[in-house]
Amino acid sequence: MNKPERFRPPSVDTVLRIADGELAIARHGRAATTKAVRQVLDKLRGAGSPPSASADQIARMALDWLEEQNRPSQRPVINLTGTVLHTNLGRALLAEEAIQAVVTAMRAPTNLEYEIEAGKRGERDAHVRDLIRELTGAEDAVLVNNNASAVLLTLNTLAKDREAIVSRGELIEIGGSFRMPDIMARAGAILREVGTTNRTHLKDYAEAIGPETGLLLKVHTSNYVVQGFTAEVEPAALAKLAREHELPFVDDLGSGTLIDLARWGLRHEKTVQDALKGGADLVTFSGDKLLGGPQAGIVAGRKDLIAKLAKNPLKRALRLDKLRLAALEATLRLYRNPDRLAERLPTLRLFTRKPDELRALAERLQPTVASALGSGWTVEIIDCASQIGSGALPLETLPSAALALKPASKASGAAVESLATAFRALPLPVIGRIAQGALVFDLRCLEHEAAFGGQLPLLKPEAGDGLA
Repeated sequence: MNKPERFRPPSVDTVLRIADGELAIARHGRAATTKAVRQVLDKLRGAGSPPSASADQIARMALDWLEEQNRPSQRPVINLTGTVLHTNLGRALLAEEAIQAVVTAMRAPTNLEYEIEAGKRGERDAHVRDLIRELTGAEDAVLVNNNASAVLLTLNTLAKDREAIVSRGELIEIGGSFRMPDIMARAGAILREVGTTNRTHLKDYAEAIGPETGLLLKVHTSNYVVQGFTAEVEPAALAKLAREHELPFVDDLGSGTLIDLARWGLRHEKTVQDALKGGADLVTFSGDKLLGGPQAGIVAGRKDLIAKLAKNPLKRALRLDKLRLAALEATLRLYRNPDRLAERLPTLRLFTRKPDELRALAERLQPTVASALGSGWTVEIIDCASQIGSGALPLETLPSAALALKPASKASGAAVESLATAFRALPLPVIGRIAQGALVFDLRCLEHEAAFGGQLPLLKPEAGDGLA
């Protein structure tokens, strides 16, 4: 019996001189390429590979491995989930003006904390403070890295070791099991909850006020709605009560918007201006949700209270960097021209896409997707409802159109899961949702039709019955 021929690999130096080896060196450096080639050779020896593995093949394997290792962890995806402000997919898309502002700020030193005319140290929030004043009517504003930080800073500044009075029905939990009572504890405030889950009255707040009270807090329940036998106190009444006791009244809007969304057919959501006119001393809100900008937390309101927040050492730990400040400034400038806002702000543009437009898109894509999947699958156009997302307008849905991809024969959950995996494996991963035995692609957020359709020939689905 003949002994199997032992694998005799080419030398590392030989592999490095191959075209793909030289390309790997050019892209990733000689040291990294040499290491990759040796790892490939060790793997081939361990697998008992046949002697037919050539230097060309080894160089290609090393190059592929290096390319995979150096691929960015955070990658663009196509969001076909039906949730516009999808927290897991990065929430709001930035306007082109914001993107250009970020690029400009990245390429050169900026006057982030420098007053050019005066030739002295400046303050970074000054770049957007006047815009926030102009757009909201607030006396002043301070900026941090998200709305949770805005609430944390406010509570730590105004209610540390003192009571913050809030309705029991407003002790919200947002994504990642993040709870209002937890942020209050971290801020050093003492939670004083009043009322019940479904009903809270003005007298509940009044009876809770005492020598240890630091502030009254109203939290916008942006990601749920309590219906039925309910009662809550209007902000104006809380503001009046707070003034009578010389206490700050803080209105946490969560998402926060600067313009009435009813203008575009959406349900009215309380704006920052509404909250301030309603008597709030401070209003906290996000930059990356309904506002349509970068991740940021904004506190707007009374000048004397804002000054206290700005002096808190936590402010430095929570501050924005120059890139997000640049993006936020550019985004806020768009609100100066509300007539063009839906055209220029991606978030609002996606909210306002018409069902007829989306159905026409579905009709164009249906044959392309069906051809890519083959006979084992059916592709049906269906009506669906998109969500705003990120805890904003929880009951508001947007009529939309979708493609429902189902096995052509018997239903197979494994096959649908496998298909979803195949779409996520594309160079530009496509993220949908699985519902009622189908992979559903809501097309509301698909603006680059060619990018989606152009990569479908690379799709490698399993047959609809779950067999390869």
